[in-house]
Amino acid sequence: MKRRTFLLSGLGASGALIVGWALAPPAGRLGSPSLWPPVALNGWVRIAADGTIAIAVPRSEMGQGVLTALPMLVAEELEAPLAQVQAVPTGDDAIYANVAVMLESLPFHPDRAGAPGARIAEWFVSKIARDLGLQITGGSSSVRDAWIPMRQAGAAARQMLIEAAARRWHVPASACSARDGTVVDATGRVLGYGELAAQAARLAPPARIELKQPAQFRLIGRPIPRVDSADKVAGRATYGIDVRLPGMLHAAVRGCPQFGGRLRSFDPREAEQMAGVIRVIPYEGISGCAPGVSVVARSHWEAQQALSAIRIEWDGGIGDPADSERLVREMRQALDAPDGWVFYAQGDAIGALRSAHRVVQAQYEAPWLAHATLEPMNCTAQWIDGRLKLWAPTQVASVARRVAARASGVALDRIDLTVTQLGGGFGRRLESDFLVPAIRLAMQLGPVPVQVLWSREEDFGHDFYRPAAVARFQAAIDASGRVLAWVSRTASDAIGPQFLRRAFPFMTFETPDATTAEGHFDQAYEFELRHCSHVKVASAVPIGNWRSVGHSHNAFFTESFIDELAHATATDPLQFRLALLQHHPLHRAVLEVAAQRGDWGGPLAPGRARGLALHESFGSIVAQVAEVSMQDGQPRVHRVVCAVDCGIAVNPRIVEQQIEGAVNFGLSAALRERITIRAGRVEQQNFPQYPLLRMDQAPIVETYLVPSERAPAGVGEPGTPPIAPAVANALFALTGARRRSLPLTLD
Repeated sequence: MKRRTFLLSGLGASGALIVGWALAPPAGRLGSPSLWPPVALNGWVRIAADGTIAIAVPRSEMGQGVLTALPMLVAEELEAPLAQVQAVPTGDDAIYANVAVMLESLPFHPDRAGAPGARIAEWFVSKIARDLGLQITGGSSSVRDAWIPMRQAGAAARQMLIEAAARRWHVPASACSARDGTVVDATGRVLGYGELAAQAARLAPPARIELKQPAQFRLIGRPIPRVDSADKVAGRATYGIDVRLPGMLHAAVRGCPQFGGRLRSFDPREAEQMAGVIRVIPYEGISGCAPGVSVVARSHWEAQQALSAIRIEWDGGIGDPADSERLVREMRQALDAPDGWVFYAQGDAIGALRSAHRVVQAQYEAPWLAHATLEPMNCTAQWIDGRLKLWAPTQVASVARRVAARASGVALDRIDLTVTQLGGGFGRRLESDFLVPAIRLAMQLGPVPVQVLWSREEDFGHDFYRPAAVARFQAAIDASGRVLAWVSRTASDAIGPQFLRRAFPFMTFETPDATTAEGHFDQAYEFELRHCSHVKVASAVPIGNWRSVGHSHNAFFTESFIDELAHATATDPLQFRLALLQHHPLHRAVLEVAAQRGDWGGPLAPGRARGLALHESFGSIVAQVAEVSMQDGQPRVHRVVCAVDCGIAVNPRIVEQQIEGAVNFGLSAALRERITIRAGRVEQQNFPQYPLLRMDQAPIVETYLVPSERAPAGVGEPGTPPIAPAVANALFALTGARRRSLPLTLD
């Protein structure tokens, strides 16, 4: 069965789509003013009589700057000062769905994005995304998804305000214009938006919305300071861990440490006698939450101390417990398996290997990784007056409410969710398991609110890890040294089916998961013959989305092998890449900027070397040059130069911040991080066993934005994938030895 046929067959029950639904166009995203009573111009813009403008922001703030960037989109088209705008959380409505993040999951090579099959799939997925109304913050998609609808909302509101002023002045709308939160006419008359809001709200939305051209932008493209920085610096920002409610109790939890295990028994007697303890309560798990025991007390410290006094016995899971060494062996063996899924094929690349003058081959490995967010998992819950109220740092507000409904038995319309700021997301808070214990306790303790805060040990032991993966790359080279064919094959578990089972238990079908192969099947290199495949190796290890997902390890595999081919053909790594990108001018431009700014080929201090990597992910193209030395027998990265084409940079300052953060996040994983599993349990329980990159080890990061007229692409994640191969390639240039496994720290 062809990939597209298989993919689309999963969009309806038993491969069938309801005709009436299928023929209906995707729903519009302007929304109704009724979403925001009393004076709203659409589902995104509300203007008070004093001129204050409220902008709906349907994405979670987790350090990526959405509270600044998304209001900028509306303010730009609305012709309003950003200082006059307030970002306001949204309700659970379909117009706030994240369409872009679901489109990212389609397994199409970027060069074939305009093909008929791809366009049909995009149409269906867009419609499903809008009909489901899933609010998701992830996939570097916040600005990409908001680029058109939020600008349209601002432009529509502007046109309605102009029309209201024109009617009041009895002049044509064409005689009026908007400027700095006011409407003016040719005679100099001025009316503020607050004066016009009520009248404008009674008008029908414009039939034709006129968006600005980039040359007209006044806000977009400017490095405007983030609006949330002052509160964070002053400690006024409210994260989930900061929630405080009158009479609130605190709970500590301990879930079953073995994957798939259950609670057998526990003895609460000693804990129940300790100071401050209210109750000891077991809980069942759903949506990926392990079953466990909780202690409710007056303070978190008292709860945690009492929890340590409880003797708990666990039952193991079904079958052999997971073991990382055994699972990696199984993945290595799977590379030779006849099955698997071909994500991209062009010509007979495998046949070319058999007849090649020379074959270059390399095998790579990457480990499981934890998210290790600074803010541990937490949730505050209260069951009061027939309503379940939640305060949680979540990336998936709409999914969280559905999980809460399953965990509590409460109807969806009686669940109120307040999304706090997130002390790090990185994909961990795309899961909703950490809500479950708080919900279970609140239903028993109501109306008293209870806050559940996980220990760091619980956090490490019950994560949804970046999957481990292995890869085999092969290339056919002719007698003249030209690379004729590229064959890549990876093996790992698949995130998609696991995530769907946790978030939507009714979605049991499986389709090819693009995250398994993204980063090696979808890159721009122009090999004449290509074959890119993946073998799924399922295990009991819970896996999930980790910053840049499959790109995080597949970029290491791909760009390391590209470097190996350059060496095998005695070609400079920069020139080798440029020669393979003759028809990809955007990639060439990014590479050239990185090479120029990174002094590629220039003099180096003694004992240092440079490595290069290029990678496209989430629509952005990033090239990095890493400057590396060896200190005390270990790699030390001194400088990383990044060139980025992310389309139009809505706020260049935020882009630079995100690239710098992504580089250090990826560098920490590349040099130091690894999760190992023994007897079904994670061995790393806290930071001493899972060391992160320290501040004094962070390199200088320079970011250069390549001018672009493309629509904005992703920013939060694309800086992470290239850093591991750039450093690995620099280490080869420095030492002559290839490091084909992560982390790169030399044992």
